[in-house]
Amino acid sequence: MSEIILKKWYDAIREAQSVESIEDIRISVFGKKGVLAEEFAKMKTASDEEKSKIAQELNIHKNELMNELNSRKIVLQTVELQEAMKAEAIDVSLFSSQSQAGALHPVIETMDRIVEYFSSMNFAIKTGNMVEDDFNNFEALNLPKYHPARDMQDTFYFKDEMLLRTHTSPVQIRTMMGTKPPIRMIAPGAVFRRDYDITHTPMFHQVEGLLVDEEGKVSFANLKYILEDFLKYMFGDVKVRFRPSFFPFTEPSAEVDISCVFCSGDGCRVCSKTGWLEVLGCGIVDPNVFEAVKYKNVSGYAFGLGVERFAMLIHQIGDLRSLFEGDIKLLEQFR
Repeated sequence: MSEIILKKWYDAIREAQSVESIEDIRISVFGKKGVLAEEFAKMKTASDEEKSKIAQELNIHKNELMNELNSRKIVLQTVELQEAMKAEAIDVSLFSSQSQAGALHPVIETMDRIVEYFSSMNFAIKTGNMVEDDFNNFEALNLPKYHPARDMQDTFYFKDEMLLRTHTSPVQIRTMMGTKPPIRMIAPGAVFRRDYDITHTPMFHQVEGLLVDEEGKVSFANLKYILEDFLKYMFGDVKVRFRPSFFPFTEPSAEVDISCVFCSGDGCRVCSKTGWLEVLGCGIVDPNVFEAVKYKNVSGYAFGLGVERFAMLIHQIGDLRSLFEGDIKLLEQFR
């Protein structure tokens, strides 16, 4: 191959401005009908001694041209990639008409509303450990070992009598053990039980309240007033009723119902035709609880509610589990 022909193709490779032009050169030089194929074809008329010399020379030129071609191709591919990235670059600081406003999860939004109400009523916000011991979670709350009421709470146990708290009541116990009365507090947070169905999940949220003062200063009437006002704040103009019930840590105890928010108390499938929906439990703190925390000459009331239950009623969500499944079609409705 003459020096003139070689120079022509080296110049063509160096002056190529696109990957497509490089491909055209490759075909022209290395293709079945390319320059190299023509040069190798000339060997047919050469002597045996010349054939070896020509083949060796052509293979050297072939390798050199191929290396030059690949090097130029890499350069052009890099340039094209950089130009494409520059053309497709997005300025994330620019406003997009396709952007959508976010929103709090309905459970968190409901929790915030509950906390907002009790904060305005001068209740302190207390939090505690999610991993608790048996004393604070059960025994101090008048639930000694083998008490049948423990069966109501399917507990996740660890070794050495440690467990995942089944309610936020241990926060109340720890607060009383570390603070002298008067106490006015709520304890919001996650709790855990071995349960999973349309109205229960293994992890859910509670808000429990406690008020303790000198003996004779706290009555069921005080409790009734605060809860009625709170429920009207959360659900609007609803009727409220108190039904006698049993809780080991309060005596007397009551369950609190509101008129059904779906049928306005007329009776429907959700309220089982009764016109009422249960929303929380409450009562006067049992003396055994005060004895466990070494309180004397005091009285108090306590209450507890499930945040998910409130969220379901406020937003009319039929299945509790849907709050934890991350379904965008559901969650985007709460913007």
